Amino acid sequence: MTTGVLAGIRVIELAEGLAGPLAGRLLAESGAEVIKVEPPEGDRARGAAGFATWNRSKRSVILDIKSKSGFEQLDSLLEDADVLIHSFTPAQAAGLGLDD
Repeated sequence: MTTGVLAGIRVIELAEGLAGPLAGRLLAESGAEVIKVEPPEGDRARGAAGFATWNRSKRSVILDIKSKSGFEQLDSLLEDADVLIHSFTPAQAAGLGLDD
């Protein structure tokens, strides 16, 4: 059972780079369940020295959200989520239907 001030909060993270993954880590270490969604080719930062630190305390799933079945799986994860973290531009988020 997860403990912490954010226990019971579910976060879906679609972010790459530093800011989004670090925000997700802070939420995870405060008790939130954070699920990192990576594309089939993996996070581009996976080879970076800090990758393990930025992404500790999270679960990870691989989804091709550009495919119909991958987006349906993402949509299923989002149904029970309280927070979405992403690193898309507003236009990219709208194109993926993540802007509402």
